[in-house]
Amino acid sequence: MTLRNHLRLALDGQHPRLGRTVEFALLTLIIVSAIGMGIETLNGLPPGIYAFFAGLEVFVVTAFALEYGLRLTVSDQPLRYARSFYGIIDLISFLPTLVGLLLTGSALDGRAIRTLRLFRLLRLLKIVRYANAADRLREAWRLVRDEVIVFGLAALIVLYVCALIIYQFENEAQPEAFSSVFSAMWWAAVTLTTVGYGDIYPITAMGRIFTVVMLFVALGIIAIPTGLVASAMSELRKRKAGEDRTHPPSEINREPPTRAS
Repeated sequence: MTLRNHLRLALDGQHPRLGRTVEFALLTLIIVSAIGMGIETLNGLPPGIYAFFAGLEVFVVTAFALEYGLRLTVSDQPLRYARSFYGIIDLISFLPTLVGLLLTGSALDGRAIRTLRLFRLLRLLKIVRYANAADRLREAWRLVRDEVIVFGLAALIVLYVCALIIYQFENEAQPEAFSSVFSAMWWAAVTLTTVGYGDIYPITAMGRIFTVVMLFVALGIIAIPTGLVASAMSELRKRKAGEDRTHPPSEINREPPTRAS
């Protein structure tokens, strides 16, 4: 086996000797990095603690950059990997901090971007025991993707229309809260998703009546995409169960009887 194959198997967690070691090392880096980002937000810690996590960030970024370069090197299709979901997540996990180190000499405070490193755990879940579950989720999304996209576009239209209507009802009564249609979209989004923060709410009679109507509409907006995905998952589970009954493992793996001579 060539060195390139050894590296590819090790990075994918499939190497007979190095696979689990590399997998555990990457998992440790991701978890420690995520915990470190939380500790950095605490006030009153000794300066040495902040310095430690700053150095840890440099180490993590270097390790992720090295891993990304190795994956590009050993991949049969480097561009395909770079454009894939995991390739983009791998790149984002180190690039913003690396750019900050190169341009300013210090790491950028991009915690919102750095938290995307947690998505790298999906790669490890793909390698280990949850591969089948991830495949079912991917297949379920493929089955309902078109419907969800169409429904999402329709929901955006409903959101904008509701903002237009509530603006007409509430602008004169609350010019600061509903100063424009776009500020009214915040209220519409919170109401349609049934979150209801309560920071902005209608006070006119027509506005309140319209809000009640919106709440009934919101039930469908939340329920329909959830129902589509749940239906697709149920269909996939039934299909898998049918395949297992048709081709049980005992029949697939059973060796044919030998003919007596």
